Amino acid sequence: MRFIGFLLACFVAATAPAQNYYMFVGTYTSGQSEGIYVYRFNTLTGDASRISTFASKNPSYLCISPNGKYLYAVNENGQNGEVSSFVFDRGTGQLHFINKQSSGGADPCYITEDKSSRWVFVANYSSGSLSALPVKADGSLGPIAQNIQHTGTGANKERQEKAHVHSTVLSPDQHYLYTADLGLDREFIYRFDPEKKMPLSPAKDSFVAVDPGSGPRHFVFHPTKPYAYLIDELSGTVDVFSFNSVTGALKHEQRISSHPDNFKGQKGSADIHISPNGKFLYASNRGDANSIAIYSIDAGGKLHSKGFQSTDGVHPRNFTIDPKGHFLLVANRDTDNVVIFSINPQSGMLTSTGKQIKIPNPVCLKLLN
Repeated sequence: MRFIGFLLACFVAATAPAQNYYMFVGTYTSGQSEGIYVYRFNTLTGDASRISTFASKNPSYLCISPNGKYLYAVNENGQNGEVSSFVFDRGTGQLHFINKQSSGGADPCYITEDKSSRWVFVANYSSGSLSALPVKADGSLGPIAQNIQHTGTGANKERQEKAHVHSTVLSPDQHYLYTADLGLDREFIYRFDPEKKMPLSPAKDSFVAVDPGSGPRHFVFHPTKPYAYLIDELSGTVDVFSFNSVTGALKHEQRISSHPDNFKGQKGSADIHISPNGKFLYASNRGDANSIAIYSIDAGGKLHSKGFQSTDGVHPRNFTIDPKGHFLLVANRDTDNVVIFSINPQSGMLTSTGKQIKIPNPVCLKLLN
């Protein structure tokens, strides 16, 4: 019996680290927020505890390097947007500043790094541009190597008066970069070659258009199937595409609302993610909805509405799903709370755990094992 107990204790010790993740919270600092918050999040219980804070101006979107050693944050500073790099000390849970570079545009709102950790890509919302910055061996950022400016207008005269690049997402094979432009109603496609000094070039099929006035925002690939999904901020819809991994081309397959059929209020969709098992897709809605739309994904990649869950807060922005698929955490900017929901693995439906994290103006959530 003692030996069995010893084996059980060893098993628990071996599996315990996998239960605990670091969670980084990016915020707007125009109110009471200090910058980037670091928490410990338990993927079995849904409990979170604060570890540290790093002062930074408007670190509104974050990304973690593939090796987990570095964190990058955009600094949404109006016309003079910046990108900051940090090294993360897993032992203490502290972030340490490395350096900062210009983002090459106004109000950067999205950042991602390639799997080789050689490049980061930044979307500059207000100036309608995207930038590629080289990453050095120590995690620091070099000056901008390439800046691409979008031009044009859209159907919505107030919100689409010019280009507004809103996200930079790499394909699963890392051969293409996809950029959603809210102002132009297009998902642009760039060929990515990490060996070149200017790593991006237009793909043969350089963009796919969505319905006028849609306002593309965030984009996500299915984890195992050749499909991709685009959340449209202005129309409150999700566009479904089949994806050709050889050419990078997207083919439109479906358009579905992220709101109930009888919804009459203001729309303002934000973020989109797929459950780790690939069975369910979730989309956040701001405006008057303050909800998470829930869909099942069929064998052909099509979406089927399952229902809607209140976010228990106002103005949900980014949300995240833990890698175990147990919890969905949503950042409600205007009510200063991150709300934790449990996920039913069979139905995909969400249930409030009653657990919340109070953080001023949270807008971005990232998890690290």
